[in-house]
Amino acid sequence: MKPTIVLVGRPNVGKSTLFNRLTRTRDALVADQPGLTRDRHYGIGRVGDRDYLVVDTAGFDPVAKDGIMHEMARQAEQAIAEADVLLFLVDGRAGRTPHDEQIAARLRRSGRPVHLVVNKAEGLERSLASADFHALGFGAPLPVSAAHGDGIKQLIDLVLAPFPLDDDPQSSEDSGPAVAIVGRPNVGKSTLVNTLIGEERVIAFDLPGTTRDAIAIPFERGGKNYTLIDTAGLRRRGRVFEAVEKFSVIKTLQAIQEANVAVLVLDASQDISDQDAHIAGFVLEAGRALVVAINKWDAVDDYQRDQLKQEITRKLGFLSFARFHQISALRSDGVGGLLKSVDAAYAAAMSNLSTPQLTRIMQAAIAKQAPPRHGTSRPKLRYAHQGGMNPPIIVIHGNSLENLPTSYVRYLERAFMEAFKLQGTPLRIQFRTAHNPYATKA
Repeated sequence: MKPTIVLVGRPNVGKSTLFNRLTRTRDALVADQPGLTRDRHYGIGRVGDRDYLVVDTAGFDPVAKDGIMHEMARQAEQAIAEADVLLFLVDGRAGRTPHDEQIAARLRRSGRPVHLVVNKAEGLERSLASADFHALGFGAPLPVSAAHGDGIKQLIDLVLAPFPLDDDPQSSEDSGPAVAIVGRPNVGKSTLVNTLIGEERVIAFDLPGTTRDAIAIPFERGGKNYTLIDTAGLRRRGRVFEAVEKFSVIKTLQAIQEANVAVLVLDASQDISDQDAHIAGFVLEAGRALVVAINKWDAVDDYQRDQLKQEITRKLGFLSFARFHQISALRSDGVGGLLKSVDAAYAAAMSNLSTPQLTRIMQAAIAKQAPPRHGTSRPKLRYAHQGGMNPPIIVIHGNSLENLPTSYVRYLERAFMEAFKLQGTPLRIQFRTAHNPYATKA
């Protein structure tokens, strides 16, 4: 399991700035105004050498009893309960406040490891910036500047040091693809899980190695092995697992990260929601292969089916690489076809792409449509090779490749995916530009 780092602190101490720094995004709104973050934000950590999840919380008031501050505190409390480690942010310029002390008292009761982070320490002498915060009782405070990046890499290395590197459950060839069942609450994930692992021919057992709910379940269906990564929270009842419909965003993100293939479950009797699109977007960002299961297809009429298809085109059009299946998890209708698409998506994600073939396909695409000029020159693509799997990564070498427009990159992606028949997996293209050694000489 990838560690989950939760950022906690009173309003306007720089939690969202640190979130954006750690994820290298601008996903969290940042302004010099307290209370801007209301809900939790989730992202993938990209600072440091380890994989981890980051959660940004609203300004935390642990004694709030009602109103919006109480709702914000509830959101923070849930994130604290799901955390592996907490970063308690304080403001090095404002000094220790009674509000900080209230939060410190709450975090001491959480049972989670806590690192006290003194933010906005740029330009301040380190010992002076942190001196006032020793009284909070979390050991030596760590001065940083989220806005400028000072001390952030050292902070993350320290925070992640106690967490062992994961033994990847999908590394064993015998275990088959790791498959994450994801989706919003009440769409039928639990029913699909039970259908997959609860039949007579199924072999299922726990995998040890996590202090949280066991989520990795090897099972066999149709003579093939799979490892199920479930997001519903599994508990054992007799020899069969029963999935509890308990949605946790963190567990969903972790499951997607740990999987080879994600199965996004939609409910045919409900509209496609923003939450559906957000989960799908995270699968795409993580580069995971994807199959979409439209559940409860038997419960809707032809008119509802047509409306749903239009909604899928409009809201989930970015998933054109994935196969869609209409199923009834309760009746096991369509589940066999779903697993065939899982197999195909996994095979596509793990494809070996030869360098000569990649280069030929690239050259054919260029001959059909040359890259547009940038100023007086045109980017030159020389050769391509594979740089990774799950998702397939294609590395293209050449000159002035940083000037390729996004539309042309998408064109190349489509050319590779069609040539190698890579349905079910996204594809990434990376560029390596050879710089002219004489460019800076007179």
